[in-house]
Amino acid sequence: MEKLKDITFYHMDKAIRTYRSYAQKRLRDNGFTITIDQWLVIKAILENPDITQQELAEKVFKDNASVTRIIALLVKSGYLERDLNPDDRRKTVLNVTVEGREVIAKVQTLVLQNRQVALNGIAQDELEILNKTLKIITENCS
Repeated sequence: MEKLKDITFYHMDKAIRTYRSYAQKRLRDNGFTITIDQWLVIKAILENPDITQQELAEKVFKDNASVTRIIALLVKSGYLERDLNPDDRRKTVLNVTVEGREVIAKVQTLVLQNRQVALNGIAQDELEILNKTLKIITENCS
């Protein structure tokens, strides 16, 4: 039987979880109340202004219920506004507020620093191979 230390996906999961924990701690330590997941949701909305909640859930790798809770918290925090869709009143349109845009801009410097720490000692060609490999794994499992 193989050992955990020999399983590639174990190391991938550990790396992701360690990075997310590190990044979240850095956000808290720098006075931000936003979470990594909230940051992801805001970024996804900014990049895809007409995104539906279902598409948003897929883009940030969360289930619909989790995205609903994150959106509610972001609305409560003043980072998002939920408006009725003029074409279909059963749907809502999500808009990032000025405060939401400001927090994303402020957090961006920290995000880049976090990535720099995490990727320290990894050459650009190694990152390109890693990204290509991860894309292949994703395609294989889709």
